[in-house]
Amino acid sequence: MTKLVDPEAVRQAIEKLPLFSPSALQLLQVVADPDHELEDVVKIVKFDSALTMRVLKAVNSPVYGLINEVTSIDRALSYIGERTVISIAIQENTGQLFNKPLDGYLGGPGDLWRHDLFSAIASREVARHAKGDFDLDLAFTGGLLHDIGKSVFATFWKEAAKDALGQIDQGVVNDYLMAEHDLAGLDHTEVGYEMARHWQLPESLQAVILHHHHPAEAIECVQPLVYAVHVGDIVSMMAGCDTGSDSLQYQLDPGYKEFFNLSPAILAEIVLDSEEEFSKAEASLVS
Repeated sequence: MTKLVDPEAVRQAIEKLPLFSPSALQLLQVVADPDHELEDVVKIVKFDSALTMRVLKAVNSPVYGLINEVTSIDRALSYIGERTVISIAIQENTGQLFNKPLDGYLGGPGDLWRHDLFSAIASREVARHAKGDFDLDLAFTGGLLHDIGKSVFATFWKEAAKDALGQIDQGVVNDYLMAEHDLAGLDHTEVGYEMARHWQLPESLQAVILHHHHPAEAIECVQPLVYAVHVGDIVSMMAGCDTGSDSLQYQLDPGYKEFFNLSPAILAEIVLDSEEEFSKAEASLVS
């Protein structure tokens, strides 16, 4: 079968992407360190005037209902937490990518950002039920970035997308990711991984982006993180917060049971808690 996507054209599109700002990259590197402290985040934000302004705008929005205006980053972070700061930093650096229409998936403007934000919140909720120690905010960051490859891949995927669901229905492939690879010669996780390498993101986040649909393929040390985002991604789609035609066209890997205590009742609770937190987070992050 002739592949309908030119890998060289995709590579060139990735190379043209602007790099992350130094402060945003620093933030992601700090969050990827399990021994980091909130003060490490404060120090980075304080030296980025644009990020400082966005953080203060968020904390003083009606969503938080504070009586007195917050004017210091230290106090702001004590209210909104580092995950909101990470969301703002990523939105500042990749907002155009997150908000473009996903033509290949029949997704509209902003659908990718909403899906990834919901997935981030759900991944963090999943991580709360880990059997061992877990960095909740790293799970959030992984969820926020896991599908970023769709922002570039969707443009090239338009011609082949019409056959993807047919392949799944006919049993030619097991899930949408395999359909992408069969029809296009590459898939959105591989594109996202190359984007993450272009941006020099921490290796743990690169692994999340590459393996979030097939977490067992990740190296052992990052599997708990990848599984958290894997489940968070499915939860987001279950809640109807998806990116279009590929919604729920992926299989849940039962390997998550090795790392998390997730009964059906707990999963249902995660969906409800994530919906509530998502509404609040989305409102606070509106530009």
